[in-house]
Amino acid sequence: MYTFVCYEKCGTCRKAEKWLRENNIPYAKRPIREENPNREELKKWNALSGTEPKKFFNTSGQLYRSMNIKDRLKSMSDDEIFGLLSTDGMLVKRPLLVADDFVLAGFKEEEWKNKLL
Repeated sequence: MYTFVCYEKCGTCRKAEKWLRENNIPYAKRPIREENPNREELKKWNALSGTEPKKFFNTSGQLYRSMNIKDRLKSMSDDEIFGLLSTDGMLVKRPLLVADDFVLAGFKEEEWKNKLL
């Protein structure tokens, strides 16, 4: 069973969830706005994703832009990044598909097919 971390109003999240259902992939849904990931979860998920911490930001979100995070990232440590991400789920890239041994951040259908089918 996977944990599907998503935001109900996000079109990409809805598309990813539809794909999971169509491919009979079992998952438990976790709404990111109501159940914001904490710093430790984000660190663990980032390590399992194999990406750099800044890739966990929802760069197309209003909050990201209004807080001018793009410019601030250049001088932030990884710990500061995870601290900031943990303050609001709307800052976090979504959807996230969390497994015991990997995390997929964002929905790229080919990547999901290769990993899950």
